[in-house]
Amino acid sequence: MSVETFTEVRLLRRSKGAGGLESRSKLERGPKATKRVYALRGRVRCGHCERRMEGTPREARIYYRCAARSIVPGSPILATHPKNIYLPESAVLPHLNDWISGLLAPKNRDTTVAALVGAQPGTTTNTRTEPLRHRIKDAETRLRRLQAAIEAGADPAALIDALNRAQAERDAARTELDALPASREVGPAEVDAMIDYLDTIGRQVNDAGPAKLQELYTALDLELLYNAEDRMLDVSIRSGRGSKRVRGGT
Repeated sequence: MSVETFTEVRLLRRSKGAGGLESRSKLERGPKATKRVYALRGRVRCGHCERRMEGTPREARIYYRCAARSIVPGSPILATHPKNIYLPESAVLPHLNDWISGLLAPKNRDTTVAALVGAQPGTTTNTRTEPLRHRIKDAETRLRRLQAAIEAGADPAALIDALNRAQAERDAARTELDALPASREVGPAEVDAMIDYLDTIGRQVNDAGPAKLQELYTALDLELLYNAEDRMLDVSIRSGRGSKRVRGGT
């Protein structure tokens, strides 16, 4: 039984009416429809909360922002999260593209293939899986306690917000966990073929427009984690859909 059905039934039984529930808060917003092309759309995560940072234009410049106001109310991370975190795109792309060009350059090709093949499998997935499972478990524990309180006679109307927050956090964590790639072994031939496929785009990376860069970053399965305090980016690429990565910093 869903939280909404659970609370509505008890509200009806106690003759308090079944008033509409507030819309669910989400831990992470889905992508907004936009005509502007953001080269790093969906690829930059905030180092404080690990949510995706959203692209936002300011005059002629593009920034990626993480706003504390969009975090679920009551989340512990709010105690330390800055009001807004901004990452200017212009400060990232030149360094990022130089790094990618170097990885794909013929003189570094063997090293790149070896690094992707020899990286420890599943490391990044595991480090993201455990916190998500912990969040799911914590949210489900709170849901059980709140439901037990209502069964014991607590006023459901007073607990609706807490129930909705717990379910929204659980559902958001489940969605993110389901989206994590499954680990699998990737051999040198497959990695080498991937680099062949990317070579043409990679050689043009410094002159490419936002749409072409977005294509390259998607093919590389690029991921960036921005540490605003140190003003550092942890950058990684994956070999195909596997979990093996080449990492770098900018």
